[in-house]
Amino acid sequence: MAASAFAQDAQDRVIRFGHLNNADHPVSFGVKRFAELLAAKSGGKMKVQEYPASQLGNELQQQSALQGGVQQMSAPATTSLAGIVKEFGLIDFPFAVSTFTQADALLDGPLGQALIAKLPEKGLVALGYWDLGFRNVTNSKRPITKAEDLDGLKIRVIPNPVFLDTFKAFRANPVPMPFAELYGALESKAVDGQENPYSVILSNKMFEVQKFLSATNHVYAANIVLVSRKFWDTLSPTEQKWMNEAANETRGYQRQVSRAAAQKSVGELQAKGMQFNDVSSTEQARMRQIAKPVIDKFAASYDPAMVKLYYDELARIRK
Repeated sequence: MAASAFAQDAQDRVIRFGHLNNADHPVSFGVKRFAELLAAKSGGKMKVQEYPASQLGNELQQQSALQGGVQQMSAPATTSLAGIVKEFGLIDFPFAVSTFTQADALLDGPLGQALIAKLPEKGLVALGYWDLGFRNVTNSKRPITKAEDLDGLKIRVIPNPVFLDTFKAFRANPVPMPFAELYGALESKAVDGQENPYSVILSNKMFEVQKFLSATNHVYAANIVLVSRKFWDTLSPTEQKWMNEAANETRGYQRQVSRAAAQKSVGELQAKGMQFNDVSSTEQARMRQIAKPVIDKFAASYDPAMVKLYYDELARIRK
């Protein structure tokens, strides 16, 4: 592309990209790759400044900053959007997908796109989904190999109704709490355990305060790449195109890095003294049945067309 085209179609812009994860986390690697690609496409005119580790606030503070136009980008877990578009709760339904292939097909397909289409009216534009990983339970009391093993355990969960009710269905005692307070609560034994993807468990040194790591794989978690609508609307069509292309080219890379890191994290957590155990696919299917009333309850409160699309898509990807 000729330099004159850059000058015509692009202004010098600084994009503040905030997220909650540490700078050694796969989300951070995604931000860095996106920044490189966008700089290359725009001839250096569009510069991304990364603010990792909650420097710009927690998920909801950053969401408000995007809606208000004071922050340009963030990459929160999709879970945090259920407060403004409740159908994002569909992604949090337990035991819905069992492989990365299924997860990607669900999010990159019609369901993921229909959810994204609901965001602009809330002041947000989404450029696709990144990998956070399957969530797994850790605790300081016992291995979890079946639903009954959760009975009575105090488990910190994301402050989200689907998560709360899911763990209640397993007779655990779920405690909603911001992520920033979690390590201290585990250390002081205010809670027995928590649930997060492997790379988050490792990156936040939970092996220091937790003994048992159980591969429950109860929910697949994704991050979503968000742009402030106010900022997006100031961009030229060419700048928007570069942003979309950079995001699309980053997606495969970020997922690959994230999944490789998760696999490596299991070995590292074991080396740090955690006791690892699998939960069989038969038991996961049984747990899905136990959690079904929770799924039915929330599905009944969502837009019926979205719920139908969700179930149609699950049927398609499970084939």
